[in-house]
Amino acid sequence: MASRLSVRLRATLAATAIVAVALGVAAAVLVGVLTGSLARSASNEAVRRADATAKVLAGGVAVTGKPADAVSLAKTALLDPDVKILTYPAPLVSDLSIQSPATAASPAGKSPGAVRDFQAQPAEVAQWAPGDTFALATMPVDAANGVLVVQARASLEPTGDALRALWGLLLPGIPALLLLVAVLTWLAVGRALAPVSAIRTEMADITAKDLHRRVPVPRSRDEIARLAETMNRTLDRLELAVSRHKRFVADAAHELRSPLAILRTRLELAPPGPLAAEALTDVERIQALTSDLLLLARLDAAEPVCHEEVDLGQVTAEEAARSRPRPEIRVTLEVAADTVVLGSAGQLRRLVANLVDNAVRHANSAVTVRLASDGGEAVLDVCDDGPGIPAEHHEAVFDRFTRLDEARDRDAGGSGLGLAIARDIAVRHGGSLRIAGEDRGACLQARFPVI
Repeated sequence: MASRLSVRLRATLAATAIVAVALGVAAAVLVGVLTGSLARSASNEAVRRADATAKVLAGGVAVTGKPADAVSLAKTALLDPDVKILTYPAPLVSDLSIQSPATAASPAGKSPGAVRDFQAQPAEVAQWAPGDTFALATMPVDAANGVLVVQARASLEPTGDALRALWGLLLPGIPALLLLVAVLTWLAVGRALAPVSAIRTEMADITAKDLHRRVPVPRSRDEIARLAETMNRTLDRLELAVSRHKRFVADAAHELRSPLAILRTRLELAPPGPLAAEALTDVERIQALTSDLLLLARLDAAEPVCHEEVDLGQVTAEEAARSRPRPEIRVTLEVAADTVVLGSAGQLRRLVANLVDNAVRHANSAVTVRLASDGGEAVLDVCDDGPGIPAEHHEAVFDRFTRLDEARDRDAGGSGLGLAIARDIAVRHGGSLRIAGEDRGACLQARFPVI
C-alpha cells in the first residue's frame, strides 16, 4: 500500500510521524518533570512550616519546662491553620518511631507518615477536615512530660492548576503543530521535487523523432541536477546512435538504387523468357523495398514537411485509378470535391497508394475508397472485403516489417512497410491513421485537418 503513495505524500507522513513521536515523548517528560518539581516544592514548604513551628515549641519548652505552655506559645505565635500540634504522654514515647524531619503526601485527615506503630491514641489529636490533597510533614519536639509532634501541610492545588494549564496548552497545541509540520513538509518536498516533475514531463514528450531535446537541469547542484545531467548525456549517446543508424539506412538504400536500376534495365532488354521475367519481378520488389527504406530514413530524420495546399481528392482519385497487379479487383471511388489539406503532395500520394495497394492485395473482389469532410477534418477510408484484421493485431499491423501471413495468406507482394510508412506520413501531417470498425473486411481510416 505504501509503495502506491507518492514520494511527496510518503515524506510528509514520515516527517509528521517522527515529529509526533518526538512531541509525545517531550510532552510526557515535561509533565513528569513538572509534576515532580511542584510536588517537591510543596513538600519542602510543608517541611519548612513544620521546622519553624518545631523551633518555636522547642524554645518555649526550654523556657517554661511545661508542654502546655509551649503549645499555647506556639498557637499564639504562629496562628497558622496549616500547622497542627499533637501531644503524646511520656509512657508512649518509647512506642514512637519518629523520623525528623520527614515528609509524606496524603489526603488531609490521614495519619502522618512520620509517626508509625502507635500502640494507643495520642492524648490530643487535631484532625483536618477532608479536602484537597496536601503534602504533609511531621516533626517531633521533646517536652518535659511527653512528646510534641508538629504536623504541617502544603496544598498541592497549585500543582494541579499548573498541570491543567499545561495540558490545556499541549492538547490543542500538539495537533496544531503537527498540522503545521505536515503543511510545511508537503510544500517543501513539492518544491524539491518540482525539477523531477519537469524532467519527467520532458522525457515523456521525447521520442525517436526529437532526440535533440534535453531535460531541464536545475540550478541547484544536488542529486536531482546530477540525475538531469546524466539523462542528458544518455540522450546524447542515444541521439548519436540513432543518427548513425538512420544515416546507414539512407546511405545503403541510396547506394542500392543505382545498381538496381541498371540491373532492371538489362533485364528489360534481355531476350524474353521465364527466368528473365522472374528476375525482373524480384528486382522490382527490391526497388520498392529500397524506396520504402529511403523514405523511412527521411521520415525518421524528421525532415521538414513541405507545407503547400494539396487537393486530397485529386490525389486520391489519381492513385486509386492507377493499375495494380490484381486487375480483377474492382476499386470504387466516393471522393468529395474541394478537400484541401496542407502538406506534401508526394508524401500524401504515397500514403494513398500504400493504403490502396494494401486493400487490393487482401480484397476478395472489391475495394472502396471514400473521401469526405467531417467537422473540419478530411476523412479518407480505404476498405476491402477480404478476411479483415483481428482485433488483437489492430496496432501491430502498423509496426515495421509486420505481416499477418497466417490470417492474410494472399499477401505475396508486401514488405511489411506500407502501413508503417502511411501512419508516419499521417502523423507528420497532423493527422492519424487507424483501423475503423467494419462488419466485413478491413477498413483503414486516415484523418487530416483541412484548410
